[in-house]
Amino acid sequence: MPGGPFTPPPCRKCGSTERYYSGGLCQRCHRFAPHVIDSCLDCLGWGVTRHTSWLCEGCRGWRRRFKTVNPCLSCQETKALSPEGFCRLCWRTAVGARPHGTGPGILEMNRHGQQLFFVGLIWRQRRLKPRPASPAAPRHLYPIMHKQLTLLDAPRDLTRLRVHLSPPDPEFALLLDHVARDHALKHGWSKTRNITIRQGLRILACIQDTPGALIKASDVDQLDPVAFNRQPILDVLEAAGLLQDDRAPSIVAWFSRMVVGLPEPITGELQTWFDTMLHGSSKAPRTRPKAHATIKVRVRSALPAVRAWAAEGRTSLREITREHINQMLPSQGNDRALTGAALRSLFRTLKARRLVFTNPTTHTKTGRPESRIPLPINESAMRAALDSTNPARTALATLIGYHALRSTQIRSLLLTDIRDGRMHLPGRTVLLALHVRQSLSAWLDHRSTQWPETSNPHLFINKQSAVRTTQVSNVWVIDTLGMSPQALREDRILDEAHATKDLRRLCDLFGLSVKGAERYLSTLDHPSLMTSATDRNWSSGAL
Repeated sequence: MPGGPFTPPPCRKCGSTERYYSGGLCQRCHRFAPHVIDSCLDCLGWGVTRHTSWLCEGCRGWRRRFKTVNPCLSCQETKALSPEGFCRLCWRTAVGARPHGTGPGILEMNRHGQQLFFVGLIWRQRRLKPRPASPAAPRHLYPIMHKQLTLLDAPRDLTRLRVHLSPPDPEFALLLDHVARDHALKHGWSKTRNITIRQGLRILACIQDTPGALIKASDVDQLDPVAFNRQPILDVLEAAGLLQDDRAPSIVAWFSRMVVGLPEPITGELQTWFDTMLHGSSKAPRTRPKAHATIKVRVRSALPAVRAWAAEGRTSLREITREHINQMLPSQGNDRALTGAALRSLFRTLKARRLVFTNPTTHTKTGRPESRIPLPINESAMRAALDSTNPARTALATLIGYHALRSTQIRSLLLTDIRDGRMHLPGRTVLLALHVRQSLSAWLDHRSTQWPETSNPHLFINKQSAVRTTQVSNVWVIDTLGMSPQALREDRILDEAHATKDLRRLCDLFGLSVKGAERYLSTLDHPSLMTSATDRNWSSGAL
């Protein structure tokens, strides 16, 4: 009986006289005893339980590898021994204190004692380390400039190809292997990711029609997406200058789907307009390439009118007159402005390319998009973000909620932009609030713990960008924050405007133009926006 009037008997399994539990077994040996953490039987490392038979993973592997059980030459303990006659504890003590294979022997290193450790720390720190390798092929020989033409373009099924094939150019395959390893060391990749990427590169080297030439991105896309992560392979090839990006932008396939079903002449005219917006034009009228978001808005705004004309039997946009334009324009509002801008861009481009005789949108007034009144957000959602246990969410909420940063500014922030309690933005320096400094400190601690070897210089990273040097996406910012960052930014500026009613203060605090600041001050007399600054505690006086 534990704690009873009798002296507990020794454990019938291990012989221990401590922590007796029940049935002749101690807490360490009884399967239903409370959870106990103790040291490993072989290496004495702390942190093992009965569920692993009181052995750490290293000693379990050591026993599977070495079957000989004899007294150790160093510590004289009867354990599983290596071919040299040493147990794992003596071997680990010697290896951990000197580079492997150099310095004093194992007996000398264990003469004055042994260094114990916590279980699992050595395994978690096992990362890629530079090691000497056979010399790679000279870099100036690759890529090869000539190209071997193929008789037939036969599709390949790379999902069934294995990596034990011999590449046609072993030197080029060796170069890819060296490049992948150097890239992995620089970006803090794990051992598993490095091995997988090198296997994928070896497969790509085996299927080249011209061994040693640039590797096409379309060939990388044929790799098995389950076995290989394609983006790191593309990053390695691009960093080495061995990538030929022959992929079409995704917006090209999107546009092809949008114009399905239209007559051929209209499709060709829309294609000319789309190519001009996508690539720009050096001919008069010269234009710059448009952003993909702008292109999608214009195409979506113009297509309803174009489809209506095609349904009426029109086969070319040359048949469109000003009356047709006026019939298709909405009566008022943002829809009229967006449709008018899209049709004006379409016919201006076609007129410049001499695909239509006249521009029917000339002198047609469509108005401008209506400006939206900034509105406060739901306070419960804002408080949930500020009090979240997720360090990334709290840091995002405080940065945007206190200093009204845009999503693009958040994503482009570097670690070096936060120093001395200030945030250095292009054109201005912001003194960070106390809550912002605390949340950023918590996030940086989490960042260094989660990704200790990342080389990404940006302040905010995730598991995808930690092994690269790119920014996080806008989708990640929205999903992590749990709300629109623009809505939270507008709430902060709106609160400051109602608290101070000072145009100059808005411009200085948030980097707004005079016109932008007037947009928030124009809401001072709005009856539904009479919110006190003390309710949200955002105002600069509270900071």
